Amino acid sequence: MINFIAAFFYCTMYYTYILNSVSLGKYYIGCTSNPVERLKKHNAQHAGFTSVASDWTLVYKEVFMTKPEALQREKQIKAWKSKKMIAALIKQSPAGYALLQLCLYHC
Repeated sequence: MINFIAAFFYCTMYYTYILNSVSLGKYYIGCTSNPVERLKKHNAQHAGFTSVASDWTLVYKEVFMTKPEALQREKQIKAWKSKKMIAALIKQSPAGYALLQLCLYHC
């Protein structure tokens, strides 16, 4: 029993997340095992989609036990290709509603 509890508390969790850039009026969907560090990388100098802005904020995240689950959810959300559906997902999360209002106000 102790090994199970230790494994539970020390296992890596994976997150599917949505970032918003107010200056671009765009969302970015990704997955990671460390959302805080990943957000820092998105806002730092680098090559890629998120490099054109440095005001990315985390507006939504879901937690998964495995990386394949997080990747599957990322692909599902990306397949929507709809800002309205993504905004609705963010709005349904407890903290997401306030963040969504801020994003919609400034976009």
